[in-house]
Amino acid sequence: MNAMSIKHHLPDELLMAYSSGDLSEAVNLIVATHISLCDECRAALGSFDAVGGAVLDTCETVPMSATSLKSVLDLIHAQDSGEVDQKITPHAQDDVLPAPLLDYVDGGLENVRWRSAGMGVKQAILPTSKEATARLLYIPAGTAIPDHGHNGMELTLVLQGAFQDEDGYFGRGDIEVASEDLNHTPVADISEDCICLAVTDAPLKFKGLVPRIAQPFLGI
Repeated sequence: MNAMSIKHHLPDELLMAYSSGDLSEAVNLIVATHISLCDECRAALGSFDAVGGAVLDTCETVPMSATSLKSVLDLIHAQDSGEVDQKITPHAQDDVLPAPLLDYVDGGLENVRWRSAGMGVKQAILPTSKEATARLLYIPAGTAIPDHGHNGMELTLVLQGAFQDEDGYFGRGDIEVASEDLNHTPVADISEDCICLAVTDAPLKFKGLVPRIAQPFLGI
């Protein structure tokens, strides 16, 4: 991925939170996926990691007990017991889904368990912790997602195709960071079906009656 083709990047506060390990699993996943596509954000993350390392170097050390190493080794041995002969297989390759997503769909795009969300749109909720929800969205070319606002943060990363809304045009690798002050109607570009990774930490606010009725069943 050429970094110059990505126009919409992660804000510094999310990169710093990722570097320090302060994000929920779902947000961590979308940040990691964007970083895997974006040279610019990956370089910025490296800078934050370096700063964090320098800060740790200035911290006082805490003495460990004499049995600490043995306890850790015993724990590792217990977790690995019976698994020594298992074959280690490399990550599968996928033209649409970057490496951070592959474990969440048991392989490539062909293994995604899509569920209809209406109007040809499909979604697949990924298994993450409950602090936030991660889902893959399949939006047919030219199709609009119902107008909605946000009760919290919504992150949307384009993996295939593109979409446009009140906030701009988003192609592969671009990430939209939507907060409570944004109301928008994303529309998939007519040239290709759009696949996105979307993460929300609160339910969306739909204006239309039908989306509001369907919302509890779709988990959005």
